[in-house]
Amino acid sequence: MHAELLINGVFIGGACDQCVGKTQHYAPYDGALVGTAAEAGWSEVDAAIDAAETAFEEYRFSSPQFRADLLNRIAQNIRDRAEDLAQLLTVEVGKPITFSRAEVTRLALTFELAAKEALNQEPQNIDLSYDPRYSGQTCKVTRFPLGPILAIVPYNWPYNLAAHKIAPALATGNTVVVKAPSTGTLSTLLLGRIIKESGCPDGVVNVINCVPALAEKAALDPRIKMLSFTGSPKVGWMLKEKLPRKKVALELGGDATAILTETTDLDHAIKKLMPSAFGYAGQICISTQHILVHDSLCEQAKELLIEATNNCPTGNPTDESVICGPVINDDSADRIMEWIDEAESQGTTVLAGGQRTGRVIEPVLIEGVTRKMRLGCQEVFGPVATLNRYSTDQEAIDWINASEFGIHHAVFSADQGQVDRFYQEIECGGLIVNDAPSFRFDAMPYGGVKNSGYGREGIIYTMQEMTEPKAIIRS
Repeated sequence: MHAELLINGVFIGGACDQCVGKTQHYAPYDGALVGTAAEAGWSEVDAAIDAAETAFEEYRFSSPQFRADLLNRIAQNIRDRAEDLAQLLTVEVGKPITFSRAEVTRLALTFELAAKEALNQEPQNIDLSYDPRYSGQTCKVTRFPLGPILAIVPYNWPYNLAAHKIAPALATGNTVVVKAPSTGTLSTLLLGRIIKESGCPDGVVNVINCVPALAEKAALDPRIKMLSFTGSPKVGWMLKEKLPRKKVALELGGDATAILTETTDLDHAIKKLMPSAFGYAGQICISTQHILVHDSLCEQAKELLIEATNNCPTGNPTDESVICGPVINDDSADRIMEWIDEAESQGTTVLAGGQRTGRVIEPVLIEGVTRKMRLGCQEVFGPVATLNRYSTDQEAIDWINASEFGIHHAVFSADQGQVDRFYQEIECGGLIVNDAPSFRFDAMPYGGVKNSGYGREGIIYTMQEMTEPKAIIRS
């Protein structure tokens, strides 16, 4: 297949258009050519920003009903093409087909949630009667759109994480320039085509494929009023430092920990944690990276975790049974194996897995990792779970809070008081109880603390990020 850029309602860079560069995209699993995509130079990026700026002057005044209808049409068209979308995603980024179908389902839900919230944005009336100096004044606060938003999308969720930027922008009257990921490009550009074919006004959504340097230049452009970035901490914080006066939302890395307390139902916990740790080869920023088990359950849990790790279906992502497919590229596979070897050389024990075939790494369970090792202090973004024991709740809290990251963590416990303590003291954006840390609803606030990011996603929370409150006081 060949994917084109979407700029001002026009598809740019057809397969035979020699005026626009092309990129080639290969399947992570077997290296087969998946397709080609048009590649923007600065002239195309500049045109996309200009289109978004021009379209904003009209779209900002569109009615909530118009926006909701557009969002619902997009959702329906996604549902109509769901299997095609899922199949492309699986081949292009190596996401197991069952995971791809789940992402496409959530993709449609995300646009539907935004459609609902577009109709719920009522002005807020502020009570001024507390102040005896005045009488008869009224105050109303309305949230107004910012203008063109640059959305930089990661490869691991090229549909739904794009939607978490596009849908709230549409719901609030903003326009958007989407920078597709360098891997996952075809999927994001196809989403742009569906949005256009759903009747999106010209210039309101523009989708481009370009090199990172041009995306950075676009972020610095004064016509862009907000940057919404999902990706690596290194790039995200670099961009924020360069944009001190511009709104920036960052969704970055994580190293989620699951605590198995003394009251844990081990069968339930392991059933939840194995797909979280090894699903999509661990390439999810809230996948389970660390497992802390209370002393009283550690030996039993270890035995069950070894068995589950060894039995995790691994291989071709098009196979309906596969949970762990390939990592995205050779560099990632090399790095993951290097970190495992390094940890072993420092005294850890690989309890299960670890064999590599091409870009497929068998799920790894490794015991005894410390926070001084890269597997213990950095995001592995691969099919690796570490196992450690703990004795007291404070010890578990201290382990988690020693991390530089903090998006989601999980606790398995039947003790509500214990859960409440973990909730109060663990530094993170969300605590998941009796389920995996990778559990997420698209309406909930989602984001991290510390090095994990800045701001929150989740439809209504992103809508707040993408608007500014303005007050009017009448006498």
